[in-house]
Amino acid sequence: MNLSYLAPAVNQIPAAIRLAQDYVDVAREFITEPCYEYIAGGSGLGRTATANLAAFDELTICPRVLRDISGGNTQVALPGASLAHPILLAPVAYQTLAHPGGERETARAAHVTDTCIVASTLSACTLEEIAAAAADSPKWFQLYFQSDSAITTDLVRRAESAGYGAIVVTLDATLQVPNQRALHLGFRFPQQLVASNLERYAANARRADIAGESRVLHAAPANAPTWKDLERLRSETSLPIWIKGVMHPDDARQLQDFGLAGIIVSNHGGRALDGAPASLRALRKIRNAVGNDYPLLLDGGIRSGMDVFKAIALGADAVLVGRMQMYALSVAGALGVAHMLRLLREELAIAMALAGCATLRDIRSATVE
Repeated sequence: MNLSYLAPAVNQIPAAIRLAQDYVDVAREFITEPCYEYIAGGSGLGRTATANLAAFDELTICPRVLRDISGGNTQVALPGASLAHPILLAPVAYQTLAHPGGERETARAAHVTDTCIVASTLSACTLEEIAAAAADSPKWFQLYFQSDSAITTDLVRRAESAGYGAIVVTLDATLQVPNQRALHLGFRFPQQLVASNLERYAANARRADIAGESRVLHAAPANAPTWKDLERLRSETSLPIWIKGVMHPDDARQLQDFGLAGIIVSNHGGRALDGAPASLRALRKIRNAVGNDYPLLLDGGIRSGMDVFKAIALGADAVLVGRMQMYALSVAGALGVAHMLRLLREELAIAMALAGCATLRDIRSATVE
């Protein structure tokens, strides 16, 4: 496979990387500019992707003193996984854009760091290959409903057979407009890039427009999930079902009342509606709407362990990182992703210690403003 848009990943961590967010800049040395801008950018002019980052930067954490943090930990129990730490790897499509090994490398990193990986329907590696690389570490499968319901059912059955512990349904990406800067730089999906999970279903499956001829990369209104689709899915699997892409409190309450396992507050990393609010800004309203005990995750804008702390303080039980795994993957493959996750965990632990929080539940009472 010709991967001329990538520089060779290294087998050691570059000295320039001291913080998790250092991967953002170092990755520019390993991916061509058009491809980097596609990964980094959001839809349209990237307003929402920028807002995701700004929302975290505007918050501060108040340190505390004389707090007993002995015996502290970062453990969290979620429907579908009991985790050693609250940082999950978000579903990111076509990871061979960052590394020839794609999602297999990311899954290897998940395995060695006790991290839950959420594998995308539109992955460059099959869900079975990803599960094998992740071995016995927690793993969830992100589902895009297909126009043929039999294909959707088969994807779920494959996920169950491969050992995935939950299904994550993405609701907010039926229409995606590409980043204008990436278009200006001439980004096009490589012709050899395929959605490996869907190859066996041929023309009946939902696919991305990898020919690059359309300005709309994901346009599938006919495949937009309905309440009937969710009801059918719930009747077909005993796995916990998470809903990703919720930004409004009323939607959150409806999904909670419907009996789904949990919600991922997300604007698709700013890759759906450009001009939508930052995920972090929606989080507190949604937490207030669903109460203290309903499982909520946050996706969008995480660059440091302090960001993880802030998200949990505002109501998240855990977070997902998307672009960060692509940056780290491009630099050093599985080693890079594992190192990035270790840095995020260390940064979170430092923030917890200085804010006087022994557990994630303590973070909920921290002063973040």
